[in-house]
Amino acid sequence: MLVFKFGGASVKSAEAVKNIVKILGNYSDQVVVVVSAMGKTTNALERIIENFATRNEEKLKAEFAQLKLYHLEICEGLFSDKSHSIYSELNQLFESLESRIQAEPALNYDFDYDQIIGYGELLSTKIIAAYLQESGLPARWIDVRKALKTDNTYREGRIDWALSTMLVNEKFNFNGERFLVTQGFLASTSSNMTTSLGREGSDYTAAILAHMLKAESVTIWKDVPGVLNADPKYFDDTILLEKLSYLDAIELAYYGTSVIHPKTIKPLQNKNINLYVKSFIDPEAPGTMIGNLDYEKLVPSFIFKMDQVLIRISPHDFSFIAEDNQEKIFGIFHKHGLKMNLQQTSAISFQVVVNNDKRKLRLVVDELEESFKVSYETGLELVTIRYFDDATIRRVMINKTLLLEQRGVQNIQLLIRDLGS
Repeated sequence: MLVFKFGGASVKSAEAVKNIVKILGNYSDQVVVVVSAMGKTTNALERIIENFATRNEEKLKAEFAQLKLYHLEICEGLFSDKSHSIYSELNQLFESLESRIQAEPALNYDFDYDQIIGYGELLSTKIIAAYLQESGLPARWIDVRKALKTDNTYREGRIDWALSTMLVNEKFNFNGERFLVTQGFLASTSSNMTTSLGREGSDYTAAILAHMLKAESVTIWKDVPGVLNADPKYFDDTILLEKLSYLDAIELAYYGTSVIHPKTIKPLQNKNINLYVKSFIDPEAPGTMIGNLDYEKLVPSFIFKMDQVLIRISPHDFSFIAEDNQEKIFGIFHKHGLKMNLQQTSAISFQVVVNNDKRKLRLVVDELEESFKVSYETGLELVTIRYFDDATIRRVMINKTLLLEQRGVQNIQLLIRDLGS
């Protein structure tokens, strides 16, 4: 049994859906198919959530109408019979979503976020499962929320491994089907309230299911030929990394490579399950294999995080940044869910680099200012180089000025500002 994960770009249109069904048709194995929301649907739902929270009714209605039209147009490209059951199934989901966004927001923004954001995956998987059946490939739709259980940490649910393992093995059984189609990113609490596993968490879902079902392998299908040593948006001459050890993969994921979700590797490594990253554009290409591999080292790999914020924190009374101060600072960041990408401590200051999440940033800075002097600088870039050397550092520093550097044996992180900005 195999686990395949298809991201939003692979199911962004009717033609894209036909392509992944063609790929699936080439496999005789039983496959659990984990699917993300279609195209930029998650972004669209985040705008809906923001307009719902601020009660911007005009924008809310416009975004909802556009979301519905987008999915119905994809359906029309796949199912010519307007009486097909998929249309009524989608309408039920849209009625449910419309009812939710017409209600009053809860006091917990993250709770509302999770109750709305998952509609993207529910819509995409309904369409994929129906089109597989339409194409003569036996498939069944499964609501992953009935199998994966978490605590009530909304937007970053923590898996209950014992309960989820039992439920997954109960729900994900092949009764004559070749394909079980389910949602990435989603889970639920013991009281059946929807939770999510963190942004881009569909890879993690695939790894969890593979671990619990003891799959032979996991394949993540992307619009790139595999794991590259840099993002093609920033480098022209990227190199395909044909093989990666679990250690290198988790290091690259931790520092922010866009191909692999940071939590994906551990469940696979624990069961020695290989992970493949392949191209849905060129499915015959070998891609990247990640597993229990040994080699001396790789070519240098570059990870770019754009739109970074440097926060500078210091005591009002010129005292040391001691353990009690650090505990308080870390507690504030944890409370508001703002993750640190880099941190540095000196005798009387603490500097931290974060993503520019404006809502969380404001909450963190406001609370920090109750006890510390705080300033911050936006519009920065954080570059991580694994297996760095002087030449790679010079390469990324062209027309840049260095603000912070953190250097280890194999990794270096550089916080930089573009001299043109």
